[in-house]
Amino acid sequence: MTDTAAERPLLRIHSLRVRAVSVPLRLPLATRSGSVATAPLVLLDLHTDQGVTGRAYLFCVTPLALKPMVRLLDNLAPTLQGQALAPLALYQQLQRQFRLLGTEGLTGMAIAAIDMAAWDALAQAQGLPLVRLLGAQPRPLPAYNSNGLGLMGLAALADQAPRLLARGFTAIKLRLGHADAAADLAAVHAVRQVVGEGVHLMTDYNQGLSVAEAGQRLAALAGAGLAWVEEPTLSADTAGHARLRQKATMPVQLGENWWGPLAMAQALAAGACDLAMPDVMRIGGVSGWLQAATLASTAGMPLSSHLFPEISAHLLAASATAHWLEYVDWAEPVLRTPLRIEGGMAHPSQTPGTGVDWDEAAVARYAAD
Repeated sequence: MTDTAAERPLLRIHSLRVRAVSVPLRLPLATRSGSVATAPLVLLDLHTDQGVTGRAYLFCVTPLALKPMVRLLDNLAPTLQGQALAPLALYQQLQRQFRLLGTEGLTGMAIAAIDMAAWDALAQAQGLPLVRLLGAQPRPLPAYNSNGLGLMGLAALADQAPRLLARGFTAIKLRLGHADAAADLAAVHAVRQVVGEGVHLMTDYNQGLSVAEAGQRLAALAGAGLAWVEEPTLSADTAGHARLRQKATMPVQLGENWWGPLAMAQALAAGACDLAMPDVMRIGGVSGWLQAATLASTAGMPLSSHLFPEISAHLLAASATAHWLEYVDWAEPVLRTPLRIEGGMAHPSQTPGTGVDWDEAAVARYAAD
């Protein structure tokens, strides 16, 4: 008898294993909205009754969220036990379960973690990389190096920027939001002088400016040759971003703080951005990303990723308007096999699933109290 999908046993969720780690950043990052010296990560193992384990991790931004996130996922485990491994159905179930509480913040992150791990397990069960399960072909994706280049002195910027071009990167990200527009422009010039005109330079204000101040700074940066300016004001202020976009001479990037596809749809309807950058954790995991990719395709909008490069590589490869993959190495110390970067291109893992698996010795070493 041939092995068909109909003949394979239906996988069901058996249990969850949730752990917290705190991983020191190789290049600590200072932004207009705060500094990051360690990556507070929650690691999720979704065990099925057939021995297949799906994995995912969450970036909790602050260590203060680690214990609540672990507790929330642990509390969800009994409600998931015995459920069929059907990611879209699980996503919809969790959306309904949290409707009255809301599906942003920790609840949204929990939904995304379970969704990502479920898709990973399903792809493994089918013996396919996630990108192939989604109906696409694995392909190299242009990536930009988003490590480092925070708010720092000009000499430090000039020293760090060339090092980010290792492995063939031709694009890097610079955080802005210094004391004034002149200081921001000086930072851009300091980086440009050492990396050359051929390097794409993305910039990010991390929501740090008022609309009025952002307008002044974007005007000062006109002609600086920036690939984009990201979140110059509060992410939720779609009207403010739309006003800034009307006058900006460089593309406005938005999206890492969209909580779900509806927030993305509202931003696009408001004309808030030229470019879109969903975060797989905030947009709703793989299931939410698929909706976001459809919105971007319908609008003809270039779609980039935010963080989580290991799974984002699969998702971008399956997105019609794929643009840039944001590469950070924050989770690499606890991963068995980091994402492959060659010639500045990201290569989705071709092992079954997403390719996310833990280096257990490292997990023990970085375990958070």
